Amino acid sequence: MPHSRAALPPAKAVFGDVALWAVLAAATGYGFRDAGATSPVRDLILPLAVLAVAVPLSRSRPGYAVVLVNGLCALGLADSSTPANAHVLSLAALGCLLGARVAPARGPLLVLAGCLAVDVATCAVLRVQAVWWFWALSVLPAALLLPWLVGRHWRGRRELVREGWRTARSLEERQHLVAERVRLNERADIAADMHDSLGHALSLVALRAGALELSPDLTDRDRTELSELRGTIADAVEQLRETIAVLHETPEPGVGRPVNDTIDDLLARAVASGVPVRWERRGAAPALSPLVERGMYRVVQEAVTNAVKHAPDGAIRVEISHGADRTRVSVVNAASPADGAPRAGEGPVDGGGRRGLSGLRERVAVLGGSLRTGPHQGGFHVTALLPHQATTRPVTPAPVTRTPAERPAWNRRKHAGPAAQSSNMTPHPAPDTTASEYTRRLADARRTALGRSVAAFAAPAAAAAVFVPTAAFLAWQLTTSVLPPSAFDELTTGRPRTELAPLLPARTYPYPPDHARSTPRPPGTTCEFYRSGRDLLEQVDLYRLCWSDNTLITKDTVPAGRTHR
Repeated sequence: MPHSRAALPPAKAVFGDVALWAVLAAATGYGFRDAGATSPVRDLILPLAVLAVAVPLSRSRPGYAVVLVNGLCALGLADSSTPANAHVLSLAALGCLLGARVAPARGPLLVLAGCLAVDVATCAVLRVQAVWWFWALSVLPAALLLPWLVGRHWRGRRELVREGWRTARSLEERQHLVAERVRLNERADIAADMHDSLGHALSLVALRAGALELSPDLTDRDRTELSELRGTIADAVEQLRETIAVLHETPEPGVGRPVNDTIDDLLARAVASGVPVRWERRGAAPALSPLVERGMYRVVQEAVTNAVKHAPDGAIRVEISHGADRTRVSVVNAASPADGAPRAGEGPVDGGGRRGLSGLRERVAVLGGSLRTGPHQGGFHVTALLPHQATTRPVTPAPVTRTPAERPAWNRRKHAGPAAQSSNMTPHPAPDTTASEYTRRLADARRTALGRSVAAFAAPAAAAAVFVPTAAFLAWQLTTSVLPPSAFDELTTGRPRTELAPLLPARTYPYPPDHARSTPRPPGTTCEFYRSGRDLLEQVDLYRLCWSDNTLITKDTVPAGRTHR
């Protein structure tokens, strides 16, 4: 039976075990006092010691704990006065914990079957009376099976609730990711409109300024001012291109992170290119969200690129530390030996589609992390703290879909038809295929819980179909063979059976003990036994009537013990 076991139990678990042991110990002590047992070592100290071992053992090996307590119940079957004892309460409690702490059913069922076999074998070896058999075939199986089913049902309900909350959290995360994707798609749409409209207009202005530069009517001063104007427009076009690169979330082909590329691959290529970079990882690598892995990759890529640009010969140290729920990525570069003065390089880095540190800070914030940059020991550092799973903290609210007429003038396409105008609107995200996976998992958890609930009712019914008829038949035999003490006193020897028949019960007691059968009887007589009380869980005295030719010859009492009078 697989079961997780902690190295050191928490204080809450220890307190629970102590409380459970105290309750079971109180029940054991009350049973010892009520029964008037004469052996404190066997009937009190030994059970308390077994419970002290079984209760904490039930956390790691609940099956063994049930076997230990069932041994106490089997030991109680050796009591000559009564099979009933308080250990059945401890057996029920640990049986419930067995169902609650062990998920598979095969192992616990084998434990329960083995315990029942031990109890039946004990009754057979000791050749106990019908009362003991009734206890072993009805009370002990019920104390084993019913609490175990209750524990399994409890476990199923807890798993269903846990799976429901896990699914709800996953769906909420997916919903935030879809909203973030819609926002990024809107940004890409804005970038495309800016490129098509504003970029085209600026290019035309620069072209006309260049044409005016060639006009023969202009003075040298006018040509100089036009040249400066054309340079300013060129700078504006470059800044527009960089802004569009920031707005584009999806990298262009061949730019950004290649497919299946890792940070180690990126740094290995840098080393192969002659970049003096060293890197190390600390802590066990956890299961990271794909968005977080991409964010870590971009942090290292951007920091190393900036370091190579602004301090070409400076040493670079990359450190990735995995914590309990967050990962710290640190890139530190030293000053270049050539100029001895590091430059921060806050601006965007050359290369199509890449961002500067400002865009990188936005990406990290979207993932729920933080980014710190600045001088560090004569060099420059970039440190990002990222969660293992993207918290999808939205930077801006989800955009509202607008018609082309509601957009600003620069955001309209002049030569677009209806189809192109509709393409400007916010694209709808593709259906979330993972939602069906969450639905399937939740449905599986519900089916499992339903199956355990059905088993909680069906299994007792099946067990009752086996044990209840046997127990009912034994109870019927025990209760219909009772001769009340008042009727026994009215019986007089020498009278025929026909006169005494109204005082006798419907049937004789079929299970007299061996010492009662071996008691000497008058020659030529046939003896019958009757119970003196209706108690099903206590051994009562027996009445023996000996007959000869349907005439009562002797009557005597066989005590519950072995002494005959």
